[in-house]
Amino acid sequence: MKTAPVVLPSDDVFSDLITKVPAITLGFWAIKILATTLGETAGDTVSMTLNLGYLTGSAIFIAILIAFVFCQVRSSRFYPFLYWVTIIASTTAGTTMADFATRSLGIGYLGGSLLLLSCVLISLFIWYRQVGTINVNRIHEPRSEVFYWVTITFSQTLGTALGDWTSDLPNMGYLSAAGVFAGMIGVVISLHLFTKISKVWLFWIAFILTRPLGAAVGDFLDKPVADGGLALSRPIASVILAAAIVILIILMPQRAAREE
Repeated sequence: MKTAPVVLPSDDVFSDLITKVPAITLGFWAIKILATTLGETAGDTVSMTLNLGYLTGSAIFIAILIAFVFCQVRSSRFYPFLYWVTIIASTTAGTTMADFATRSLGIGYLGGSLLLLSCVLISLFIWYRQVGTINVNRIHEPRSEVFYWVTITFSQTLGTALGDWTSDLPNMGYLSAAGVFAGMIGVVISLHLFTKISKVWLFWIAFILTRPLGAAVGDFLDKPVADGGLALSRPIASVILAAAIVILIILMPQRAAREE
């Protein structure tokens, strides 16, 4: 008896099935930094400008984030605008949650940063134990996507606390803090290009570092001049940043990541 040949799906078909996140390109990082900056100004708009407070702001943005994550997990393929709206929701929720933890709970920037770092590491550990990988190019199923978004949200919240902490150090300020984190990202890029250090771990380190960079830049844009900022309108800055993100998504087309 002859058996029918086994026909495997093409690489393109398989890649469409395994991931709904974008390939890690220069465009990805450019949009990510803008999104983290938008998260800072938008979060401050709700909690400070509208005077709703950190707890109420966190509740609003967490609800929005959950809705977008649900849509992202339920989607059949990678949709760039849906993905980046979900990222913006996570970074905005991260802003208000970090401010609530470090200020309203009174644990300070150090306590908040250590707590959130623990959350990131625990999330990555459980993700690895459950799935066997934390490589963002190997997200095969909804369970992996949920871990991905939980880890991202913790990392965005951690990044906010780190950015605020660094900016408040003596003789530092917002621009100097942004320069520190930009330099650290440059070191990560060098390690990626010239060493054999795990690319997966370097990705997560860079992902975390882009958030305090955005936090410092966002604070520089909207904080009072007396505090070292430009005192720009938070809502207007948020609209400008959102428009820049839309333009970049259009000009730098996003494609789904492929398993390496």
